[in-house]
Amino acid sequence: MSEAIALRIDGMTCTSCADQVQQALEKVPGVRAAAVSYPKGQAEVATDMGVSPEPLIAAVSALGYRALAAAPSHKPLGLFDKARSLLGAGSQQERGGEQMLHVAVIGSGGAAMAGALKAVEQGARVTLIERGTIGGTCVNVGCVPSKIMIRAAHIAHLRQESPFDDGISATPPAVLRERLLAQQQTRVEELRHAKYENILDGNPAITVLHGEARFKDNHSLIVHMADRSEREVAFDHCLVATGASPAIPPIPGLKDTPYWTSTDALGSNSIPERLAVIGSSVVAVELAQAFARLGSQVTILARSTLFFREDPAIGEALTEAFRAEGIEVLEHTQASQVAHSDGEFVLGFPDGELRADRLLVATGRSPNTRGLALEATGVEVNKQGAIAVDQAMRTSVPGIYAAGDCTDQPQFVYVAAAAGTRAAINMTGGDATLDLTAMPAVVFTEPQVATVGYSETDAHHDGIETDSRTLTLDNVPRALANFDTRGFIKLVIEEGSRRLIGVQAVAPEAGEFIQTAALAIRAGMTVEELADQLFPYLTMVEGLKLAAQTFRKDVKQLSCCAG
Repeated sequence: MSEAIALRIDGMTCTSCADQVQQALEKVPGVRAAAVSYPKGQAEVATDMGVSPEPLIAAVSALGYRALAAAPSHKPLGLFDKARSLLGAGSQQERGGEQMLHVAVIGSGGAAMAGALKAVEQGARVTLIERGTIGGTCVNVGCVPSKIMIRAAHIAHLRQESPFDDGISATPPAVLRERLLAQQQTRVEELRHAKYENILDGNPAITVLHGEARFKDNHSLIVHMADRSEREVAFDHCLVATGASPAIPPIPGLKDTPYWTSTDALGSNSIPERLAVIGSSVVAVELAQAFARLGSQVTILARSTLFFREDPAIGEALTEAFRAEGIEVLEHTQASQVAHSDGEFVLGFPDGELRADRLLVATGRSPNTRGLALEATGVEVNKQGAIAVDQAMRTSVPGIYAAGDCTDQPQFVYVAAAAGTRAAINMTGGDATLDLTAMPAVVFTEPQVATVGYSETDAHHDGIETDSRTLTLDNVPRALANFDTRGFIKLVIEEGSRRLIGVQAVAPEAGEFIQTAALAIRAGMTVEELADQLFPYLTMVEGLKLAAQTFRKDVKQLSCCAG
């Protein structure tokens, strides 16, 4: 028979440290074997009966590390149990229980779930704290319901109007919003159960607390539970992944009206006859077009132009497409006041007013960091309240990481999930970073907007000399076959090296081919190398090849599928 002594070890910085500690422990008289984990910061030592922790602690201390005995110190083990312990197998209790590396995760959305699951995979135990509905924004009130609604609106639009109406009779559809909403919410609930709740329930290494967390200090949280009790959660590392909420502009009178946020709009069981939309970016334009196609008379109020932070051609192309569908786009327009009376919104301007049955405010999202008591830790935030992180998702305070929409990184769920995964790797002793230089982005309007890498303006801001070409879709065979040539594909290359560094596209199915551009950028391909690749004929992605060919050729003079 032998005993197992568990030690908590602080100060190790790499696997070589763990090897040194293991060798030192195995030299202590009475030690049969030792297993040391750098990610977990712990050691499991199999000893003869009667060996105390003191000589083990002394051996570790002699190397410059700090060791503490983890209770219970003496646990009789048979040979089979000893092997399981030293190999790190078994349940939490068999692996040290509370002495395992403990990661606290605040939130349950894309970043939080990815971080929690990766941390468990790396050998940690996780306490996940959620104040609202499990799953966060994307599955509940963001990506999933919005794309369902957008798809339904697309179908409604095609039934009413398409480029083939001369041969296929159009039939204006009857839109039953209540049934569409029920279908939408059923799928949302299915995905939340399958991808979030069931996974958490089935993972014994994750403890879920329903409550609101705030920091007590750099190593502990106070959780105000849903049942009004209070719990303190100590952690080795913490991942803040609290997401963001709709930002509301300070327009006089607005806060006193029943305006919609995107959450309200997606959950509405009716389609308003007149809808005003304040905003000019992703959420504003996606929902504006969806409601227009489902029957609303939509007016968009853009403080500048649509997508004013992007290449100007993007906003121009989308504005033209919207106006062709009957969506009114008021550029350089900002309401000076908002009122609501007798079921009607009145938006005032210096030279007039706009009346609507509903008002959707979609002017961006603010990080959910207030109420976390970050001041108790010293974690730095920017003036918008977003947590500042580096490429490893480290905050300004050791041991506290952040990922997702509550940080100063781009607010996309796939960025959040990737960041959460990398944060977990780093919290458990790894070394992972997130490179966003080739991050693709898609706006699910029709035509879609898709971008990756540098725009010309951003490249020049960073001192990069560029060359570019823009290919209109009347040069893309697939677009011609679809009788839909709205939009363009623009390639930006670095002058000199001729490497592809950016792509901007407004095109049907642009979201389906932008990843090809992202991979080309990631691979460091020149525009000539891209032009020389094989692309299947009569696909939209072939437009990338054609756009690349325009740097050397006049594609109008090529045959349909000329290589």
